[in-house]
Amino acid sequence: MTALEQYSRLEATGLWREGPDAQRCEVLVSLGNATLIIATPAEVARTHWSLPAIMRLNPGKRPALYAPGEQAEERLEIDDRDMIEAIEKLRAAIERRRPHPGRLRLWIGASLGVAMLAGALFWMPSALIRQTVSVLPPAGQEAIGQQLLHEIGRLTGPVCSPVAGSGALTRLSRRVLPDAAPRLAVLPSATPATLALPGNIIVLNAALLEDHDTPEVVAGFILAETIRRDASDPMLRLLHDAGLMATLRLLTTGQLDRAVLQAHAIALLSRETGPISGADLRPHFDAARLDPRPYGAAVAAPELQGASPSPDNSAGTLISDADWVSLQNICSR
Repeated sequence: MTALEQYSRLEATGLWREGPDAQRCEVLVSLGNATLIIATPAEVARTHWSLPAIMRLNPGKRPALYAPGEQAEERLEIDDRDMIEAIEKLRAAIERRRPHPGRLRLWIGASLGVAMLAGALFWMPSALIRQTVSVLPPAGQEAIGQQLLHEIGRLTGPVCSPVAGSGALTRLSRRVLPDAAPRLAVLPSATPATLALPGNIIVLNAALLEDHDTPEVVAGFILAETIRRDASDPMLRLLHDAGLMATLRLLTTGQLDRAVLQAHAIALLSRETGPISGADLRPHFDAARLDPRPYGAAVAAPELQGASPSPDNSAGTLISDADWVSLQNICSR
């Protein structure tokens, strides 16, 4: 987005509140490629807000009050004139790029209606879902993933995000998958060990961190979940669960009803995930230069448990001892 270039070095202080019952705290606000970055004064990231999803709750007033989405409970208060102007210009630029009602939309809607009547019982729903996912931008998928994570957190308890643990999660993600590091989120309880959400988000059950002695085991679960994610796109799964009408609404408005996200959150938490074979996992361990034996022992995978580490697996410690201790205590109160 070219409008970002003039604001690439812009920073401002603000007041951030994680939820209605949380205390406001001072944060450092800056603009990323597609996100508003909210960090501690020591520049440790607390959260990222998708720019297309940001809403202003008090237009024309100062301090400006923002939220990361229609259903979100987080709030950010900014009094810096330059930062407010930058955010509003970016929101306006994004809004101009959104599709607006007109002849083309009416024509597309009519065409879709005729096609639905002809093929709704056969190929149309799947084709429409695939088309919707293909045209949904990464920022849109990230916003939906954030909303879905929030709904899952309502069922399991909120995401564990102390400052030290959040930084350690980022370093673990970049070490395991440096070319496409996912955002890792830890929940205090969940039925599956891991979940993949739209927007390159992977959710970890806190028990993975608390019950194992080495981070290599957690790295193995992350690698296994990326294989499942690549085989079954999380956004496709969501829209298949949501159905045709929800897909049409997303295609035309860019939004999903909260009820759709709530239902999918319940489905994800109750869905059983199949194991990934050691043979399929071994190349991923080698690519990440990780010893597969700790994970193999944890999940009783003979192909990994007795494997000899690849000669290339010599990148040293996965993460520091301090980071591992932070992760094991990330959900401690």
